[in-house]
Amino acid sequence: MSISVAVVDDQALVRGGFTMILRIHDDIEVVAEAGTGLEAIEVARRHRPDVILMDIRMPGMDGLEATSRILAEADWNVRVVILTTFDPDEYVYQALRAGASAFVLKDIPPEQLAPAVRTVADGGALLAPSITRRLIGKFAAPPNVNTAVSRRLERLTDRERDVLAAVARGSSNSEIAEELFIGAATVKSHVSSILIKLGLRDRTQVVIFAYESGLVEAGARDIGH
Repeated sequence: MSISVAVVDDQALVRGGFTMILRIHDDIEVVAEAGTGLEAIEVARRHRPDVILMDIRMPGMDGLEATSRILAEADWNVRVVILTTFDPDEYVYQALRAGASAFVLKDIPPEQLAPAVRTVADGGALLAPSITRRLIGKFAAPPNVNTAVSRRLERLTDRERDVLAAVARGSSNSEIAEELFIGAATVKSHVSSILIKLGLRDRTQVVIFAYESGLVEAGARDIGH
């Protein structure tokens, strides 16, 4: 079964370019295009795509507001990939808070676009490295723990908190399994349980929750290489 995609951008040339790149893949079907946030909402309602590639800066309603409204009313499993030429901190944070599953820059190599769509459609999350650094920088500011968010940690078992913290530090399921001496399947089960108990969409929102709740502090551990 193919992945249905809607492409939203106010520049027709950009929309066409993304569409051409994706249509060469047999497992991906571009079902619609839109040029504004309002059109994106209508397209989403009409075509119920699996993934929406969403520009941020558009006339009228921007991509952040469109993303928030689409995900708030969707009764199907739709994922949003934010595409932009800009990556200032406020856009990153607002997009992820709105429920976006991925945030990539428009200079992404063409061969990486389809894998990004597949990753998101499969329930994964994706952030460009430069955006990840900015996101962590956002949380490196003086702590501002949300008490209401922090109380939601009580819904989790001790083991689930361990897994949550590891996900927030950027560990993969296999790395978490090795770190906690449990099976990879068990880790996957814990992650699913965390998402359900906390009402989160994906691993990206798990990361945001972990920092906002105070479970993990920025700078506590180096990441990457």
